Amino acid sequence: MIRVLFALLALAFALPAEAAKTLIVNANGYTLDGNGTLKRFQMLLVGDDGKVLAALPRGATEPKLAAGDYKLDARGRTLVPGLIDAHGHVMDLGIGLRQLNLAPAISLADAQSRIAAHAKANGTSTWLLGRGWNQVSWGLNAFPKATDLDAVVPTRPVWLERVDGNAGWANTAAMKAAGITRASKDPPGGRIVRDASGNPTGVFTDAAKALVEKVVPPLSAGEMEKSFEAALDHMAKLGLTSVHDMGVSPGAWSLYRTFGDEGRLTVRITGYADGMPAMEAISPLRPTPWLYQDRLRLQGIKLFADGALGSQGAWLLAPYADEPTSRGLQYLDDARMKNLFSRANFLGYQVAVHAIGDAANRQALDSFAEIRPTYGDGFRNRIEHAQVIDVADIPRFAELKIIASVQPTHATSDKAMAEDRVGAQRLEGAYAWSALRKAGAHLALGSDFPVEPANPFYGLHAAVTRQDREGQPPGGWRPDQAMTFRQAFAGFTVDAAHAGLMESKVGSLETGRWADFILLDRDPFTISPMELHQVVVEETWLAGQRVFVRKAP
Repeated sequence: MIRVLFALLALAFALPAEAAKTLIVNANGYTLDGNGTLKRFQMLLVGDDGKVLAALPRGATEPKLAAGDYKLDARGRTLVPGLIDAHGHVMDLGIGLRQLNLAPAISLADAQSRIAAHAKANGTSTWLLGRGWNQVSWGLNAFPKATDLDAVVPTRPVWLERVDGNAGWANTAAMKAAGITRASKDPPGGRIVRDASGNPTGVFTDAAKALVEKVVPPLSAGEMEKSFEAALDHMAKLGLTSVHDMGVSPGAWSLYRTFGDEGRLTVRITGYADGMPAMEAISPLRPTPWLYQDRLRLQGIKLFADGALGSQGAWLLAPYADEPTSRGLQYLDDARMKNLFSRANFLGYQVAVHAIGDAANRQALDSFAEIRPTYGDGFRNRIEHAQVIDVADIPRFAELKIIASVQPTHATSDKAMAEDRVGAQRLEGAYAWSALRKAGAHLALGSDFPVEPANPFYGLHAAVTRQDREGQPPGGWRPDQAMTFRQAFAGFTVDAAHAGLMESKVGSLETGRWADFILLDRDPFTISPMELHQVVVEETWLAGQRVFVRKAP
């Protein structure tokens, strides 16, 4: 019976009700065209195929509708294209929504209180899992320890990922379950944090996380389904109609296909396989075609050049200012990186490489330069994060036609830590969005959720103000690297669509594109930039069908 119901839902999702047109009237509409020109409109006409027929300006004659067509009065609300997050982690978002979230914790003591409460509320769980801790925001000069967890959960294993996902924090029970001892070796590309005597302290960075994760019980199929549902609902509420999903596993892909078959995909997912093994398991010969009315495709491969700045895993050209014995972690040697890039492009896949440190960014640019004569520029290969770049390497993004996929809220979250890590001099090329744009590089904007909140208006606010949502620092952090609102809006619409090879399908409300759009409670083009993070999405539409409407309070 349930399968029959899903089949009926799929049919309803695939075909607009009675093949009807939809007309939105009295809208305060904005869209960018293919040239980046801002267009205003008051009416939006959507065809029975879910694509835009016309965006009509004020004063235009209202189109005539037939019986069965649908008309919506926007009541003057602002209507813009659905927003695109160019770098997110869909399943991690959904799982995080259903597990312990330590992101709101303001201190170690606060985190311990939240962990203890979670343990009490989940008394039957074999392991306690969660994410979001950040020792920097807690004012600690070092990582937390297993003993800090033992004080509140002494017997059950606890495993908590850091906010950036590049480190994990275990209690003694978890380390015992994983067989971690003083004799345990650091794996390539990872580090077991130790005390002065060489004993593991409870934190595992980058590749070392796998030493514990191998014994963490996997989530059930039912829990994975609920997590994906939670992620879809969350994105729809925030006005996200497309996402570039960085690191798709074979299990996640199978779940996405199931939701697509059942007509339950309420966001467009451009997938990037979690490395070569995942690509080989999902589609080993070539990228998949677009499926389910352009709602799902595997088109790229996600690779890693280094770790994260917060966990001192980003690979730097010079030692860390606050850890002079370390330059971070190099994940791939030069030959391996070039071979992986070459193989990906040979198979038709777009490369998306995580590079945060200036050494990692240079290595990635060097590798792209070497394969470019063979494969050209058509793949629109990407560097994800592009956070700390040597000033000399900034022009190379444009020269090599490499897209800089950046996340504005990283800058406002990292501002208190970045200078401590790399020193003031190297900040000149850090989070340097304006410098990249002036050099001619293409930028695509995202959030890196769940590392940062998925709300794209937080990203728009950070891009324009270079401030956190408490208005700090006054005047913005390195404000010369800020974007205009129009630039930032493009980064979450047409520029993100370009980075995902979808500019002919989404990102604008031009004729022939999918009618993916959102209705807002205020006009982001006219309000103070300081208010951007307060914008509320009232409705989200995908292919001319409403997938979210905010209930009246």
